Amino acid sequence: MNKNKKFLLLTVLAVFSLVLAACGFGGEKSDNSSSSDGSKDSGSKSKELNLAITSEPPSLNPGLAEDTTSSAILINVFEGLTVSDAEGKPTPGMAEKWEISPDKKTYTFHLRDAKWSNGDQVVAGDFEYAWKWALNPDNLSAYSSIFYPIKGAQAYHQNGGSADDVGVKAEDDKTLVVTLENPTPYFLELTGFKTYLPVNKKVTEANKQWYADAGENYVTNGPYKLSDWKHDDSITLTKFEDYWDASNVDVDTVNIAMIEKEPTVATNFKSGSLDYIGAPFQTVDLNAIDGFKKDGSLRIKDQASIYWYKFNTKDKIMNNANIRKALALAIDRQKLIDNVTKGEQKPATGMIPVAVPNFTKDRGYFKDNDVAAAKAALEAGMKELGIKDAKDIKVNISFNTSEAHAAIAQYIQEEWSKKLGISSQLDNSEWQVYIDKLKTGDYQIGRMGWVADYLDPYTFLEQFDTAKNGNNQTGWENAEYKKLLDKAVAEVDEAKRLDYLKQAEAIIMTEFPVAPIYYYTNLSVVKKGIENLDPNPTGDIHLKYVKIK
Repeated sequence: MNKNKKFLLLTVLAVFSLVLAACGFGGEKSDNSSSSDGSKDSGSKSKELNLAITSEPPSLNPGLAEDTTSSAILINVFEGLTVSDAEGKPTPGMAEKWEISPDKKTYTFHLRDAKWSNGDQVVAGDFEYAWKWALNPDNLSAYSSIFYPIKGAQAYHQNGGSADDVGVKAEDDKTLVVTLENPTPYFLELTGFKTYLPVNKKVTEANKQWYADAGENYVTNGPYKLSDWKHDDSITLTKFEDYWDASNVDVDTVNIAMIEKEPTVATNFKSGSLDYIGAPFQTVDLNAIDGFKKDGSLRIKDQASIYWYKFNTKDKIMNNANIRKALALAIDRQKLIDNVTKGEQKPATGMIPVAVPNFTKDRGYFKDNDVAAAKAALEAGMKELGIKDAKDIKVNISFNTSEAHAAIAQYIQEEWSKKLGISSQLDNSEWQVYIDKLKTGDYQIGRMGWVADYLDPYTFLEQFDTAKNGNNQTGWENAEYKKLLDKAVAEVDEAKRLDYLKQAEAIIMTEFPVAPIYYYTNLSVVKKGIENLDPNPTGDIHLKYVKIK
């Protein structure tokens, strides 16, 4: 899609003025805001942080959220048993300490004294309730499988098992005991993930739509409260005065505008009305990257995430593995990075990013821009499908609204046309509509990114264990692949576990239900005087750590 710069400039200016008017963004301002102990401090300066997200968060229910936009809000208004630090390592959150049994299958968490935003005490039963709610198949949580390390969790979710047999028990208000099926090296990372966040059992049982709006029903336990939510417009977070670590939370108010267009975000940052651009909130406009590089403000950091194209294997054309292979191999990834994304990303020729420990070198399952192999695969696929001319193959590339996704799709469209003779159409949808398309299989080829839920290769492979997995969306499954993943889960020896995962990765890179494009880097710019506003390796930013000078 060629950009009409004149039209874009007018749009930027118009939206920019609306954003400023609607959000009233500013830096520090004198007011009568509450201090950390809840008292009013007339004339004190309230520290404000101004951010932007791409769209309305699809769900601010921890049990239903499945995207980074929702997660960026949730991990700051709720807090799990653990909280990841700047390196992605788990630190104490609601749990002030824990013990792990010698066989590494039982975790006993001891909760600190902490309150919900309505004054209730946070109790172990809130965690047990939230986790079992997400596992209940009637609640349609796309992330239910993330609980499968817990004993009985998969049986309850998939095979008619009982909730009573799930290995999570509140022994008393301050003690939560979790029993695992097998030792899970990354379990403490999971306990800080969005789907593992607690909810106030009393409040959520009383109002099934408690998460639909800000207000008295949206009860949270994190460093910030959801004080205002103007749907499709803005969100405001305010410091929770009774949060257990409130004395170390520096920012009083976080203003979050919803701005779809990256150029508008870049313009607002340059004008000073936004303080940060980058994951997990927004992306840096492609046309602004060179300017930010030139003035030295662009920060580039490897991230444990991947950009890929998913193939709908239920489609009559995409069902053919050779056609999928041809499309994957025909892309010149390095040229895409050098000329389009410009963020020093790494060409992806595997499923697991190089930022993941023990996988820091790409396994190289195929060669980037292997046109000869792509043409051979295309010829084999056409023969299998009874297609005589590549011009008869027409595909649809779907993506959510974004200047960057559109530019990437246009580049790949040209690659497939030039190298394979395959024509393609571009299909752009607003985020929620797009997600629904992927869920219902109403697509042929769809872009998606995957950010590590935890720093382990399993997070990138697990979603394709079965076609029923809520995050799969390709319809692909392979019995041997699933068997290798099951072996990895049960394996105590770490070297053997990693080997099983590499064997599984090799299988999926033979059948190509997805075409890896590149391993992400996080590009960001931040206003001077703001510290610790930087995503960890899984792309999260915990705003409690941010400091404003």
